[in-house]
Amino acid sequence: MSDLFEKARPLAEKVMNYSKDNILVNMRFLDMALSALVPEPKEGISGFVSDGAKIYYNPVFLLKKYKEEPAFAVRMYLHILFHMIFYHSFRFDKVDRKAWSLSADLAVEAAILELEMPGTALKKDEERERKLRAIREDIGSLSAEKIYRYLKNFQIGERERKELSDLFFMDIHTYWEPREELEITLEQWKKLSERVKADLKSFSAGKTKSESLEKSLLEAVKDRYDYGQLLKKFTVVNEDMQVNDDEFDYIYYTYGLSRYGNMPLVEPLEYKDTKKIKEFVIAIDTSASCRGPVVQAFLRKTYALLAGEENFFRKMNVHLIQCDHEVQRDTKITCKDDLDYFLAHEKLTGFGSTDFRPVFTYVDELIKAGEFENLKGLLYFTDGYGVYPKAMPPYDVMFIFLDNGDEGPKVPPWAVKVLLDYEELESEMT
Repeated sequence: MSDLFEKARPLAEKVMNYSKDNILVNMRFLDMALSALVPEPKEGISGFVSDGAKIYYNPVFLLKKYKEEPAFAVRMYLHILFHMIFYHSFRFDKVDRKAWSLSADLAVEAAILELEMPGTALKKDEERERKLRAIREDIGSLSAEKIYRYLKNFQIGERERKELSDLFFMDIHTYWEPREELEITLEQWKKLSERVKADLKSFSAGKTKSESLEKSLLEAVKDRYDYGQLLKKFTVVNEDMQVNDDEFDYIYYTYGLSRYGNMPLVEPLEYKDTKKIKEFVIAIDTSASCRGPVVQAFLRKTYALLAGEENFFRKMNVHLIQCDHEVQRDTKITCKDDLDYFLAHEKLTGFGSTDFRPVFTYVDELIKAGEFENLKGLLYFTDGYGVYPKAMPPYDVMFIFLDNGDEGPKVPPWAVKVLLDYEELESEMT
C-alpha cells in the first residue's frame, strides 16, 4: 500500500465512524441496516462503492471531499445505505443499466433531501431540489421505478441526462454487476427493509417529510412474483405423443436388433404423462385506461413464455376474450398459428368502462356448454379498477396489472395479484 493511503487511513476511519454515529443519532430507525453495511478502506478505487455487505472507500478521496464539504461523508453513507434498502443493486441485471443507475441516484437523493437530516446539506442541493421538483410534477412520487419509466418514456436528450448524472452522481455502481455472492445478502436486505419500513412510521409521524423514502420502501418490500413460474399453475397432466424415455428399456431394444437384425424385442412407448398447458382463458381489459401498445406487449410476453414445445400441447383450447363493461369478442386459439395470427392481425375492441363480472359469467356459460374439459384458470390483464364478482369461480384466477410503483388495486381473496414490471414488457413494445 502507498504511504499516502496508510497516512490517510486512520483519520478516514474516524470520519466514517462519525458519519455512522451521526445517522444513528438522527435516524434511529436505520440502526439495523447500518450495522449490516461495514465500511472498509480500499486502495485503487476513485470514490465509494458497495457490494451489499461493505462500503469500500478510498481514504485519500474521502478526506479530500470531507475538507471541501464536511457533510459529504454522512451524505455518502446515507446514499449507499438507501441504495441497499431500496434493492437498487439487485435489479441491475433486469434493466437498462445506465438509465437504472441514474434513476436510483435520483430516488435516493430525493429521499435524503426530504428527510432534512441535520449535517447532510451539500452545496448543490438547491439545484438538485429544483430538478426533482420538475420531475415530481410529471410523475408524482420519486421511486427509482417511476423515475426509470420517466427516463425511458419521455424524450430526454443525452445532454439533459448527462446533466442529471453529473448532478446526482455520488457512488460507483461497479459492484452492482450480477455476482453470485450477492444472492447471500438479498434476503438479508429484504428483512432489513421491512424493519426500516415498520420503524419509519412511528419515527417520522409529525416530524419529517418522507414521501419518497416511504414510496421507495413500499416498492422494495412488496411481493414480486415470477410471471413465468405463475403460469405453471395452469398446466395439467395429460398423455402427449412422444417417446417415453423414462419407461423404455434400451437393453432389450438393442439386444433384439443385434440378435434378430431389424427386429427389436420391445418398441418404445409413443406417449407419456406430461404437465403442459392445454386450456385456459386470457381476458384483456380494453377499457380506456388499458389500451394501446401495453396490451399488445402483454400478449407477446405471455405468448413468449408459453410458446415452447415443452409448454403447449399440440392441440390446445385457449380463449382470448376482449372486454370492458361487457364481452366484446372471443377468439378461440387451438394452435400456435392461431395465436400468431391474432397477434399479427386482430385489433382490440371496446374501450368503455370496466366491469369484470361479465367475463366470469361468460366463462361459466362456456363451461356449461362443454367448451372446456378441465379449465385450469383465467388470466385477467387490467388496470384493476372495476367491479369484481363476489363468488369464487371453480378455477384459478390471476389479475395482472402493470406495476405503477404502488401496491396496486386490491383483488378478491380468491384471486392472485401479479404486478408486471414495465421493464418486463419493454422488450415487447415495438
